Amino acid sequence: MNKAVRVAITLDPTLLNKFDELCAKQSYQNRSEAIRDLIRNSLVQQEWREEETGESVGTLTLVYDHHHSDLAQRMTEIQHEALDIIVTSLHLHIDAHNCMEVLILRGPNTLIRDTAQRIISTRGVKHGKLTLSTTGKDLV
Repeated sequence: MNKAVRVAITLDPTLLNKFDELCAKQSYQNRSEAIRDLIRNSLVQQEWREEETGESVGTLTLVYDHHHSDLAQRMTEIQHEALDIIVTSLHLHIDAHNCMEVLILRGPNTLIRDTAQRIISTRGVKHGKLTLSTTGKDLV
């Protein structure tokens, strides 16, 4: 591991107090760990925006009414078309009508985004959220 470099920043006291409260709520050991996480998160978001061909990982969480006409069949068809990027899935029966499905995706950024959007926009899906991440290869 490279030697850490000390960096000084100047903050408004009110902003610093709010940041310290956030650090405490999120159980950070110190400000440095929290700032490192903020920087890493920004780098991952930039990677997703700028690297169209890069490989990433993510989760797609869906909530839908399984009684909706042909929804299960349409979602299955889309997932079968994307077998090369869908690593696994988890299905949960929330109640008599609603289900949750979580897909873990890995592959080219554009393919993950396009597949997620196709599934989210399928009629009958009540809510869908793609959570983007990174393979971690370029993060320290």
